[in-house]
Amino acid sequence: MSLWKEFMDFIKKQNVLSVALGLIVGFAAKDLVNSLIADLIAPIYEPYLGFGPEATIPIGLSEFNVGHFIQSFISFLVVLFVVFIIAKKVVKTK
Repeated sequence: MSLWKEFMDFIKKQNVLSVALGLIVGFAAKDLVNSLIADLIAPIYEPYLGFGPEATIPIGLSEFNVGHFIQSFISFLVVLFVVFIIAKKVVKTK
């Protein structure tokens, strides 16, 4: 079976609109979580770590943006936790 035929069968069998809407909502939620981390959570941990989102560490001729990385990592953990909770509820209802 060709890859194209498999793809077309997937589109016919699955609810592609639901997947697309889920992706759109996911991207919107990601922006919301990023704002939550940058505006509410980062000011809490910044004094304890001693640096903010603009903090960098020079490595050779480039710089490693530590603050932005920490914010991105915390955002990832929050999104991962929300997806876990949603998946757990969906599995429980089935």
